[in-house]
This record gives sequence, structure tokens and C-alpha cells, in this order.
Amino acid sequence: MKIVSTPHAPAAIGPYSQAVVSNGFAFLSGQIPLDPATGKLIEGDVGAQTERVLENLKAVLESCGSSLNKVVKTTVYLKDISEFARMNEVYARYFPKNPPARATVEVSRLPRDVRVEIDCIAGVS
Repeated sequence: MKIVSTPHAPAAIGPYSQAVVSNGFAFLSGQIPLDPATGKLIEGDVGAQTERVLENLKAVLESCGSSLNKVVKTTVYLKDISEFARMNEVYARYFPKNPPARATVEVSRLPRDVRVEIDCIAGVS
């Protein structure tokens, strides 16, 4: 088992790791739309927040020796399921071919009152 941390994504804000690599897979903790350079939430709608979240996941995946192309499962947590279409539009740009399995759920509240959080599992070469 290997713990992964990168300065190119927001630092963990609690007792958890950005990612754990084990048995050929990377298990990534949920990312929220924090700018890794400033540690501040990005401004914008759920689309802008989804883009920042996926960029954060991409940075952690790269630190694991993986990539978005190797993601096998994601879970998307939305504050408001009525924003699904806008989130999905951005999400589709990051997974244009052979998209991973996915669950999307509405939750009553997310850390720092963000609109979206995404976690994932990916293969590691």
C-alpha cells in the first residue's frame, strides 16, 4: 500500500489521504472545487466547480501513476440533482471515450457548501 499526496491538488483537510494505491488500483478521496494554488473555493456554477474538481482528480491520478483514461468508477455527489445536466456536460468532456462506471447522488450538504464532490477508483500501471 502506498499513500499518495501532491501539491498539485488541494491538501487533505482531515485525517485522510488524497489517494491510496493498492493491488494495482488508485483509490482517490473526494475532491471539491478548491484551487490548489490558493486553497480557496473557485467561483462559478456547478459546471465551473465540476471542471475544477476533475482537474484536481487528474492531478492526483497523475501522482499515482494513473490518468483519467484509467478511471474505472466515479461517484458524483451533487448538492442539487437538478444541476445534473450541467455537471454531466462538463464531466463528458473529461471522459469522451469508454467512460467509467458512475453513481450520482444528491446529498443534503457537502464540505464548505460546495455544489459538487467527486471521488474515483482507477487502474495504475
